[in-house]
Amino acid sequence: MTDAETITLFHSPNTRSTGALTLLEELGAPYELHVMNMKAGENRQPAYLALNPLGKVPAIRHRGALVTEQVAIYIYLADLFPQAGLAPALTDPNRGPYLRWLVFYAACYEPALVDTALKREPGPQAMSPYGCSFATVVQTVLDELKDKPYLLGDKISAADILWGSALRWGKLFGLLPDSDVLDSYIARITGRPAARKVAEMDAGYAAQQAKELA
Repeated sequence: MTDAETITLFHSPNTRSTGALTLLEELGAPYELHVMNMKAGENRQPAYLALNPLGKVPAIRHRGALVTEQVAIYIYLADLFPQAGLAPALTDPNRGPYLRWLVFYAACYEPALVDTALKREPGPQAMSPYGCSFATVVQTVLDELKDKPYLLGDKISAADILWGSALRWGKLFGLLPDSDVLDSYIARITGRPAARKVAEMDAGYAAQQAKELA
């Protein structure tokens, strides 16, 4: 890719954009970071809100276009670098399951996780985006992983990069059950070189931002 096609990631350490940064590393993509201090409210300043009115990260800019929403970014990036092998092709039988697990994360897991973290009732089953309970959402994922290393089988995909990072945070906040399957999966994904590199980068960014706020 040329310099004009370098991907800009709007990032804040230890947030959802950490997973997007990990994916960029996994893909070997050319990127530059626009690091923001969310604790200082930089993501709520007019310059960023003009790009993303919700003030969320991650967001990427590529070829003059802005892509927001975590799952959209994963789909876009993994398809952009097919040589990395992290996204099944359109003709691959695993393409449907791959998209299922990416969207299941956004449509079911995150809403259920937030309701649980805030101790909110999920609402009437027919109206709930996840249609059941947080426990059932989590068990659905665990059932998929109980006899294979990755969501699609023996081969890792961008969906695993998303889920590995997200489940790690859920575990750290005490929102997920004790499970050998879960612990092994998290370790398998977050122990990869790209994830370890990004963890070190985020630690440095977070430390610097803490100094700026002191």
